[in-house]
Order: sequence, then C-alpha cells, then structure tokens
Amino acid sequence: MKNLLILVLSTFAISCQSQIVSLETEAQCVLISNCPEYTYAKDINNSLDKYVGTWKGTYDGKTYELNFKKGLYDDSGMKRDKLVGRARITIPGNFPLTIFDNFNELDDKKTSFSGLGFQPDLKAYMAYFVGPYQKGCINSGTVYVRVKPATPNQMTISYLSDMDIVVGECPNTFTQTFPEKKTITLIKQ
Repeated sequence: MKNLLILVLSTFAISCQSQIVSLETEAQCVLISNCPEYTYAKDINNSLDKYVGTWKGTYDGKTYELNFKKGLYDDSGMKRDKLVGRARITIPGNFPLTIFDNFNELDDKKTSFSGLGFQPDLKAYMAYFVGPYQKGCINSGTVYVRVKPATPNQMTISYLSDMDIVVGECPNTFTQTFPEKKTITLIKQ
C-alpha cells in the first residue's frame, strides 16, 4: 500500500511538473517539432530579471524612458511570467513636450506594452506596444529588447510596426511613438 501511494504521488508530481516549461523552452518550441504541453511558462532561470527596472536614453532629440516589471499573468488560461512595460517619451528643453507617458498607469492590463516572450534564438525579449494613433496610421507593433551579458547596464530597443492594412490616409504630421527599425540605447537608472 505504501509503495502504491508513493507511485501515485510520483506520477502526480511528474504530470504537474510537465505542465510547467521554462520561458526558453517556450521560445524554442517553434524550432522543434515536439513541444511539450504546458499550462505555465515560468521564468525558471530568472532570465527576465536583467530587464526589470527603469532605463533611459536619447534618440533623435527625444528622451526615452522605459520601466519594465516582471510578473505572473494569466493569458486566456495560460499562466506566463512576462514583462509589462511603461514608457515616457519627451522632447527636453525649457518647455519639455511629452509625446507619450503611461508611467502613472497602475493597471498592467492598460499599459498597452506587454511581453510576448523571447525570440527563438533567446537574444531578445519581445513586447507588444500599442500607442496613440489616428485613422489611417499604424502605431502598434513589437519592441525588441536586448541586454547583452557584457553590458548588463545597457539596453537596446528596436521597433517593428504591425504593417497592418489601414483605412484612410495618415496625416503627414503623425509620428509613431517609437521610430521604425531604429536602435535606441538606454542606460539602467
């Protein structure tokens, strides 16, 4: 009886464990044909920790300030450790102009800047961003975030828009929140 109980508990523990995969395994599932079934993509290796915090840098006369926090979120029944971002983009000067700012948004679901996961090569973390837009304009896409081991206090970001089909003509005065296909370097604050 004792052996039967140990066998049942071991089987239960193995089945529960198989429902958890690392973020790295999840990212590389697109490269392999035998992905495990899982209900929780967990940051087992603390790979997200290097992104957490506030980062600041300038590009093309604008100051970019990003803040990332790590948390456990439920995405349609799938648990996932991921980053949620907040951004503040300003043009400095005597009368600073704020282009975008969601730093004071308390609800993570309303930041419109949420983690998607690692690229399959694990060199960058991807987050989906939706900024303010006008009819006929695209201001949503993927922000690729990189922190190299050799420079842990330096982050680079680049943005690729969705390239969705839009209806209407975008005014020539409209500017995307993040510049398209440009690399911005940020320093940890």
